[in-house]
Amino acid sequence: MEKKIKSWQGWLLFGVTMVVVFVLGLVVSSLMERRAEVVSVFNNKRVDIKGIEAHNEVFGENYPRQYDTWKQTAQTDFESEFNGSEAVDVLEKRPEMVVLWAGYAFSKDYTTPRGHMHAIEDITRSLRTGAPMDAHSGPQPSTCWTCKSPDVPRMMQAVGVDSFYNNKWGAIGDQIVNPIGCADCHEPENMKLQISRPALREAFARQGKDIDKATPQEMRSLVCAQCHVEYYFKGDGKYLTFPWDKGFTVEDMEAYYDEADFADYTHALSKARILKAQHPDYEISQMGIHAQRGVSCADCHMPYKSEGGMKFSDHHIQSPLAMIDRTCQTCHRESEETLRNNVYDRQRKANEIRNRLEQELAKAHIEAKYAWEQGATEAQMQEALKLIRQAQWRWDFGVASHGGAFHAPQEIQRILGHGLDKALQARLSISKVLANNGFTGEVPMPDISTKAKAQEYIGLDMQKEHENKDKFLKERVPQWLETAKANGRLANL
Repeated sequence: MEKKIKSWQGWLLFGVTMVVVFVLGLVVSSLMERRAEVVSVFNNKRVDIKGIEAHNEVFGENYPRQYDTWKQTAQTDFESEFNGSEAVDVLEKRPEMVVLWAGYAFSKDYTTPRGHMHAIEDITRSLRTGAPMDAHSGPQPSTCWTCKSPDVPRMMQAVGVDSFYNNKWGAIGDQIVNPIGCADCHEPENMKLQISRPALREAFARQGKDIDKATPQEMRSLVCAQCHVEYYFKGDGKYLTFPWDKGFTVEDMEAYYDEADFADYTHALSKARILKAQHPDYEISQMGIHAQRGVSCADCHMPYKSEGGMKFSDHHIQSPLAMIDRTCQTCHRESEETLRNNVYDRQRKANEIRNRLEQELAKAHIEAKYAWEQGATEAQMQEALKLIRQAQWRWDFGVASHGGAFHAPQEIQRILGHGLDKALQARLSISKVLANNGFTGEVPMPDISTKAKAQEYIGLDMQKEHENKDKFLKERVPQWLETAKANGRLANL
């Protein structure tokens, strides 16, 4: 006997059916709208772009909304408790860092990063590049240009990847003139996301992975991973290489470098062989909850926006805190104030350990210098120098990543905590070396309370550094720009 459906059950079934139909309708509508947007964009192209087009304004003819938001990366008005969009002198705020980088060009100049449109200007004006070379900054290779411009893939195609790397930074300044932009991430014919730098593709290949099989969502992070990663210049040819062969963790990369017997420089005070972390943003982000849940870099740093009935990615790449309504609140229901404070709370806690680590590590370098002066031998200092190398690698890995304290707060605090432990172990080891050489008192500490005092202590003549840089900017940069314009490499914006 058939069982009749009760009246309320029928209405419930009807309601559920209507909800399902409505949701499916929204999905289809969204897909059709998105398809219409794409068709509209490509049907209204004004110029046909082929090959490597380094002039960003050419793309603006076809994609004006994306181009206009990209130009906003020139803005420096966003303020945050940590890392706004204005260039801030970090060495002035944390002078211990001058001591940590003694013997390396970062001890001269280190500022917080600005937007992509400032990439060429900032690397050119930095005291780390372009001036006559001395003991504090070995000859800068052209590899330093790799992530600064869509002119780079053009040059790599023209002269070959090896030849591009195996050159001097100042030798090709009239070639690299357009700031980070469209061709760095997009194929010009269809605007698909692409990998334009070989180092990322090569790193995947060494791990047995085919980067061409990455999903579109993965590509929304991988295009960023071309540059926002840890890397080093390998061999005499200064070949750009990602140290991922053993894994992404700070210990994995340390093992890779140790096996290769690599160091970026020898510290001018302690004589420790130091690893300089770059900015392992991608690696650290992959260890955090957002990436583990499938959130891409672009989801937070390039959120979608609508304008004139068109939906597109906002190319004003910046901190998600500048647009919480379109970033955090697409998933989280809390207020902007609550979400902002959640981020700040994670950053403050990581910085507590960071500040302590910087202080202890600076003392370790100074005490090691004193131990050498007291007659310490290489055999006596071996353990301390190894610990200093390990401590500084963890410090740098933890602080060089912009936003790392939010991307993976637990991992960052673990790394910095281990760094602090190793810095304290290094100081204890040095005290034993000093005792064995007849010194049991307190090591005299210099006044490094300001950037100027710290730079003077490590032997930098900053007046000369600035004079050399000013001379370089006045003589070389105008020549670069004139040559670039004459040869059509730089458009008149």
